[in-house]
Amino acid sequence: MPLYIRDDSVDALAEQVKKLTGASSKTDAVRAALQAQLEAAKNKKPLLERIHELQGQADEIGAADPAFDMKKFSDSMWEDA
Repeated sequence: MPLYIRDDSVDALAEQVKKLTGASSKTDAVRAALQAQLEAAKNKKPLLERIHELQGQADEIGAADPAFDMKKFSDSMWEDA
């Protein structure tokens, strides 16, 4: 089934994607873009799941050292510059 793009702005976007990706046709460009978008949507994790993963990583690192002097650390990085 042929692909008909009736919207000029969508046609222009398809043409840009075709040129930038080296696709042989607008249909190939649209196909690749749609496949990439579908894959991204399938792989997107819910926000709460991502937060829980990050909290787990933070727990593995452990609590911050209360004796750590951030100013002294930052100043030491600039001394070598």
